[in-house]
Amino acid sequence: MKKYDINEFTRDELNALFLEHGFKACHAPEVYKSLYCRRIEDFPGMEELPKRLRRFLEERFYISRLEFKNRMDSRDGTRKFLFSLSDGRSVECVYIPEPRRRTLCVSSQVGCKYGCHFCVSGRGGFGRNLSAAEMVNQVFMADDLIDGEAISNVVFMGTGEPLDNYDNLLRAVDILRDEKGLNIAKRKISLSTCGIVPGIDRLSRDKPGIRLSVSLHAADDDTRSALMPVNKTYPLEMLKKSVQRFTDAEGFPVFFEYIMIRGVNISQEHARALAGFVKDMRCKINLIPYNPSPYFKWQSPGAEEIETFRNILEAGGVFYRLRKSRGSDISAACGLLP
Repeated sequence: MKKYDINEFTRDELNALFLEHGFKACHAPEVYKSLYCRRIEDFPGMEELPKRLRRFLEERFYISRLEFKNRMDSRDGTRKFLFSLSDGRSVECVYIPEPRRRTLCVSSQVGCKYGCHFCVSGRGGFGRNLSAAEMVNQVFMADDLIDGEAISNVVFMGTGEPLDNYDNLLRAVDILRDEKGLNIAKRKISLSTCGIVPGIDRLSRDKPGIRLSVSLHAADDDTRSALMPVNKTYPLEMLKKSVQRFTDAEGFPVFFEYIMIRGVNISQEHARALAGFVKDMRCKINLIPYNPSPYFKWQSPGAEEIETFRNILEAGGVFYRLRKSRGSDISAACGLLP
């Protein structure tokens, strides 16, 4: 009999399966507590369950884990974890501690097919989608590897395009926020997309209640297409309408990520274009100075260029924040994960 990874199953799915085979509904939350709270790694060890159910679980399921390979610590407290997958591929996630929250940046794919011209993740091409269990296990295992309090926030902003792995992503979100498991509040889960309009529209229809960030990086089509080939398929006007449908459906603002690159997207004209693009939208803007990489020619702008850009946004009444990069010395900052 083929065995299935139990970390792929939502609690509702386990509940339905147990009822179908004559077990009580109350056993599904007990299994979740054993897996995600008590950290039990085999079914015989779940002693609170009836023996017959433990045999049933052992016959039909296995409990997956990633193989921990390496950890790197940044001067600023950021930590990067490298895990091996069952097929020999590898994936990284990044832990970012802050005074009021402890965030894990999770990868959703091995590699990335979208090839943004400033991002290391697309250099090696696309490998495959991660399963829901492989995303959940990044959180589960990183939570065990950090010291102190548990992870409070999860952002799907690591390697890969989350909306290109939509079904597995939403399944992982469902598992992560289950109150009997890791219990991460849905509003403390975010994903970042390069602008996959059909995926954003699916979020608008499904309304999972998670936060959305959109990698914008330019507010005119010529510049954005030069940086992000995806803009040729989903240009700015199409993207804007999709984002507005999302904010209307969910009732909270979207974040636009804007990596500031010297000589590329930080002129006064670019600032005015950005202010014009967002003026009638429910949004917040994260300005991120480019993190230099040996693979690309780009440079980070100087303080004066950034100040001029910010002043134009302020004059246009745009809400923004200048984000401080974390983990750049261990290649864990925005755009640097392989």
